[in-house]
Amino acid sequence: MTQQIGFVGLGKMGGNMVHRIRRDSKHEVVAFDFDKRAVKRAVKRGAAGADSLKDLVKQLRPPRIVWVMVPAGDPTQQTVDKLAKLLESGDAIVDGGNSRWTDDKRRAKALGRSGIDYVDVGVSGGVWGLQVGYCMMVGGPAKAVKRLAPILDVLAPETGANSRAAIGPRGWMHFGPTGAGHYVKMVHNGVEYGLMQAYAEGFNLFDACEYQLDNAKIAHLWGQGSVVRSWLCELAALAFEQSGNELDAIEGYTEDSGEGRWTIADATAHDVPTPVITASLYARLRSRGNGEFADRVLAALRHEFGGHAVEPAPAKSSSQ
Repeated sequence: MTQQIGFVGLGKMGGNMVHRIRRDSKHEVVAFDFDKRAVKRAVKRGAAGADSLKDLVKQLRPPRIVWVMVPAGDPTQQTVDKLAKLLESGDAIVDGGNSRWTDDKRRAKALGRSGIDYVDVGVSGGVWGLQVGYCMMVGGPAKAVKRLAPILDVLAPETGANSRAAIGPRGWMHFGPTGAGHYVKMVHNGVEYGLMQAYAEGFNLFDACEYQLDNAKIAHLWGQGSVVRSWLCELAALAFEQSGNELDAIEGYTEDSGEGRWTIADATAHDVPTPVITASLYARLRSRGNGEFADRVLAALRHEFGGHAVEPAPAKSSSQ
């Protein structure tokens, strides 16, 4: 059965998701973004373009489904608030961003007063999702998820029949009521932090050791039967191939989406220790220069109690 869906937010993720839906199915998409160039790209790929949220809602047949794919926080909240005034009872809003599960519960309660369903979908796959599909963790009312299922099936990766029989729908799963999807995605991202940090530390040791090692070849080798093989390891190999063994062109500055922080906070609230995830978040904070003063304090203390040598700081230019 052909489904129709509205898409708000056509960035790297949203634009590719619209592309995959139109390329791989007969489902209809009405697409909107404040960037008119993004809307034009979506139209070229088979979507119907909208010039406003009001126009998007007008083009959708009730009961409507609108997928919101914008940054978490205020952008998502503002979009949901505007859609709430345009949609009707029986319609549904899907939040595919990285919202906090507590925000999902609050929004669902507010929308429920108007009879509008709210579905939270934690999406993993990044820019590669267009090619290989997206892993989606879903929360919300069962009836709304059932309506959304044909779209989720197209966005999800193709998998073998055996794996589908074991876990249910391919590449996506409904975990429970509102917030469950984003909660699972939050912990997923916390685990991702830890995995990435372990790889980073391992390659850091290779960089410092006595042997002249090829990091790309090591990463490729580890992807062949090793217990540490993973998609992240494949991406590490790709990064070394593209940017060189030393990654000289890349600044060692790492942002975070906030989900690692939320994971640690909720783990603390439940007395669940998460030392690896916590340490990996701290490593990201350190990468932004936030530990430089602490480093100077450590050097000063070692000099004071043990007479250990300290390195002089680079001289500042007269223009600073």
